[in-house]
Amino acid sequence: MNQEQSLNKETGVDEVAAWVGLDWADNEHRICLYDVATGHVEQSALKHSAEELQQWMAGLQKRYGGAKIAIVLEQSRGAVLYALMNYDFVVLYPVNPQSLANYRKAFSTSGAKDDPGDAMLLMEMVRKHATRFRPWTPDDPDTRGLRLLVEGRRQLVNQLTRLTNQLTSHLKNYYPQALELAGDLSSRQACDFLKRWPTLEALQTARPAHLRKFYQRYGRPRPETIEKRIEQIKQAVPLTQDRAVVLAGSMMAQGIAVQVRSLLDVVDNYDLEIKRLFQSHPDRLVFESLPGAGAVLAPRLLAAFGADRERWQSAAEIQQLSGIAPVTERSGKSYWVHWRLACPKFLRQTFHEFAVSSTKWSAWAKAYYQDLRDRGKRHHSAVRSLAYKWIRVLFACWKNRTPYDEQVFLDALTRRGSSLPQKALIVSQARLLAKAGPVENR
Repeated sequence: MNQEQSLNKETGVDEVAAWVGLDWADNEHRICLYDVATGHVEQSALKHSAEELQQWMAGLQKRYGGAKIAIVLEQSRGAVLYALMNYDFVVLYPVNPQSLANYRKAFSTSGAKDDPGDAMLLMEMVRKHATRFRPWTPDDPDTRGLRLLVEGRRQLVNQLTRLTNQLTSHLKNYYPQALELAGDLSSRQACDFLKRWPTLEALQTARPAHLRKFYQRYGRPRPETIEKRIEQIKQAVPLTQDRAVVLAGSMMAQGIAVQVRSLLDVVDNYDLEIKRLFQSHPDRLVFESLPGAGAVLAPRLLAAFGADRERWQSAAEIQQLSGIAPVTERSGKSYWVHWRLACPKFLRQTFHEFAVSSTKWSAWAKAYYQDLRDRGKRHHSAVRSLAYKWIRVLFACWKNRTPYDEQVFLDALTRRGSSLPQKALIVSQARLLAKAGPVENR
């Protein structure tokens, strides 16, 4: 048995009775089926409906007696993937759209997309190179749910950012004082402030006792801070006296504030559900132990790795998929390294944000980042380098189901002769001195 046959047996390719390329569209889906026994290729179309999909799958199961059917499609999530993964005789191979586009160019110089042709190319690309592709294995429902929730939460936060940017723009046009007096525009305090006092005129007619009560309801600021704000309100001068501008601006500001308030409630609901799933997950302790992960990033990191320990064979696979690892290109005597553009953006963002957060809680992470900055690296480049290093640490913890221990990691670096532990010690001492305050205050 040669190496290719061995790989085929290991991946289950030898058990596949038919290969199917499925090009999914909004109205009609193109199918290309290759029958392994006969070598015949069949082209067909499928209407976009759950009933049509179920009938087609029932026909395949009956035709091949429940033998394995490999289905290749151009996505890793979505309605069709969620529907197909419920059939135990189906082996799914999601393909990166960019990979298909590059494969298409090998046979068409124009690279023009064609649905029937794409279905065949999908099928051929994986069937002829099956050992280079790994079949997709779904995570358990809780892990999948967590992944969808953390991604959905991020989309809501992005919407919140867009709304607060719009709100800032409108307030600058007629009521700039609210940018400071209302507080953070993405907070409930600001939304309630604008609902109650949408204009400077309305704010200046408010009684000081009502203003004090309002500010005390949110965050309980110091009395002198509240008095300073009340005095600032009294002395404020309107940006414009044009009633048309003020009316239009206040209506829009109130409308946006209502949307922000509503989104904040939805994000809170997401947070509660994410917390519930995360707290009950068996891998919680691994990701909860990470310095700087917290309630938001720990579930995102868990969702990034998943629960299937066979999905990733090395940290390099995650580094490359996430776009954290740079791309190295060689041509003749030329050699250059550049940022990886084609990658899941949310995944890269997760590792990037965790790396930034870790510098506030991990001494070695701060020392490593600062060392790169001192050597001339830009902020984002230094953060990606730190994230690259963190992924190796996270992979080892995840693979072995072992919570992270900073001292264990530093001891390992010391045994390898790294200078990072000594630099981390300097950072730790500097932080202790900063907490203690100036010498005269001790």
